Amino acid sequence: EVQLVESGGGLVQAGGSLRLSCAASGFTFDRYPIGWFRQAPGKEREGVSCISISDGRSDYADSVKGRFIISTDNAKNTAYLQMNRLEPEDTAVYYCGANITGIYTCPGDGLHVYDYWGQGTHVTVST
Repeated sequence: EVQLVESGGGLVQAGGSLRLSCAASGFTFDRYPIGWFRQAPGKEREGVSCISISDGRSDYADSVKGRFIISTDNAKNTAYLQMNRLEPEDTAVYYCGANITGIYTCPGDGLHVYDYWGQGTHVTVST
């Protein structure tokens, strides 16, 4: 059974940092792209970042480039999203996702398309 469990969300002031974690199980972690997407109230879901673990290539939404960094610890089957210089516009529920169909790649549509995701973790950035 595929499981993705996010943690690390919280309340932070604008300009601050948070690191989200995603513990994955139930699939071969380093074979498929894994990533993060977010959804803010009243807004559409937005792909934030993804990484192709097999070759290390990554992709980011324009809105977070230069501020967020995605990484993995393959020994722990865990993905991370380091979020720096947070802005109130980053407030959302952040989800870790995996695409194990092998169809979508990162960089590419793998930034936006996932077939498994976790329960999400809330990030609130105050002014």
